[in-house]
Amino acid sequence: MHINVPDGKDPTEYVWTELVPEIGRAARRFSRTVTAESTLGLREFEAARLRIAQINGCIVCMDWRTERDGMRVESTFGDAVEQWKTTDSFDVRTRLAAEYAERYAVDHHGLDDEFWGRMSAQYSQAEIVELSISIGSWITSGRLNHVLGLDTVCAIPVSD
Repeated sequence: MHINVPDGKDPTEYVWTELVPEIGRAARRFSRTVTAESTLGLREFEAARLRIAQINGCIVCMDWRTERDGMRVESTFGDAVEQWKTTDSFDVRTRLAAEYAERYAVDHHGLDDEFWGRMSAQYSQAEIVELSISIGSWITSGRLNHVLGLDTVCAIPVSD
């Protein structure tokens, strides 16, 4: 870890709620809202989220699986996300979600008219905005956790 955490303190809780309490609490609320209020299908949501986790290198985010109504993606889903270009496990929307996440994170200037044509053919404008906000949230929190070394000691928090 790259942050000094007092003995007896949970590193994630300390960084997100004590070091910078107002910003940290707001970031956690935003992160939870992205997960709790998403209208995207679970596979699309997880394809984008996991692709960002893989790019960020955030260990806890790569191990986490979002649950909705008692359902989670299959155990091999993370491997399929890594192989999003060639996997036969994805429908068009799921593949596009993984592609968008990757391109958003590593080459956002390269999102061209051809890509947007494919996205607009599969996703509504509201879904595109929701996916964009979600991806931005995951890039931020995953990179923060990885850069500060929190991803080796953290668990995804469930409360303020």
